[in-house]
Amino acid sequence: MPLEKHDLAHELPESKETIHTLKTTDQHFAKLFDAYHDIDHEVYRIEQGVETTSDEYLEEQKKKRLSLKDQLYGMIRDYEASMAS
Repeated sequence: MPLEKHDLAHELPESKETIHTLKTTDQHFAKLFDAYHDIDHEVYRIEQGVETTSDEYLEEQKKKRLSLKDQLYGMIRDYEASMAS
């Protein structure tokens, strides 16, 4: 099975414009987005074998990535709902 990066634009293509808007107008979103991107990149490199670490560390990073993704998705959903009103 090929490994995939889980960047938000790939995961949520229908929200690409919202992601860009929030990255440029919401400091908290931008900070979470950068943290998500950094962890996603690290997990990808570990899974590719470029970096080595313990399985426990990898699982912890995946959990952090999922938590950040959930927070970002919530912010995206809330923004899009407010724009639809």
